[in-house]
Amino acid sequence: MPPQRTKATSSARPYPKADPPPGDRPMRVLILGGSGYLGPHVVAELEADHEIVLTDVVPIESDHETHQVDVADLGQVRAAACNTDVIINCSVSRTHRRRAFDVNTLGTGNALTAAVELGHERFVNTGPRFTLAGPAYLRTDFALHEEIPPHPGTGLYAVSKSLGQELCRIFSEGYPIHVITMIVSSFIDAEPPPGWRGEMNPFAVTYADAARAIRCALEVDPARLPSRCEAFFLTVDLPQQQCLSGKAQRLLGWAPQDKLERWWQVGASPMNG
Repeated sequence: MPPQRTKATSSARPYPKADPPPGDRPMRVLILGGSGYLGPHVVAELEADHEIVLTDVVPIESDHETHQVDVADLGQVRAAACNTDVIINCSVSRTHRRRAFDVNTLGTGNALTAAVELGHERFVNTGPRFTLAGPAYLRTDFALHEEIPPHPGTGLYAVSKSLGQELCRIFSEGYPIHVITMIVSSFIDAEPPPGWRGEMNPFAVTYADAARAIRCALEVDPARLPSRCEAFFLTVDLPQQQCLSGKAQRLLGWAPQDKLERWWQVGASPMNG
């Protein structure tokens, strides 16, 4: 549940509110789920310019500050978030029924609670494509964009992540925080391995391009955004235009540098996402 507004502005926080970072000072960035698929690439993208704090439910070996954190535990999230300027939520659990809701729904709510209590200006979330566009869309629709009514379907991962995204919307409406969600489906290398043939997810993006999008979300002027809760599709533009990525370029200044042409040139066949 969102924190009470009186608590969000109270001097009785469980930790001190961080001072807003001036434009010339690196941000102290907390990455939840730092050892997952995307986390290490976000670290590589940001570490030269910002102070990184990494967490995961398992121990992490890193030159950066690390904490072993279960995002379902609000106290642990609060402790890790102490004195940070922004939280990037890369945490995810896909298959275990209890853990999926603990991480994808409750964990997102806990991270948002900590961000609000600290007075963060923005919160960066991540989620799969079917957070918004589930199987019912993909069977028949094209030109899908981020403002479609959410229809995640009934899969465990999709539903639990979609509920986390609904918490993002609720927090952004009740508190002065901008929530920016990066919507992805499949991470892929820029070049296929030698001799590769097979199906390819058309809603794909390289790890490096996704990490660059996270940087754009950290650096965009929130005044440019239409609302305090915005989602962005991260994918390359393909001729069939089933899912469109132009919003990220218009508002964040992000466009994929890796176009993934080689995957299609060597004979990839599209799969139903």
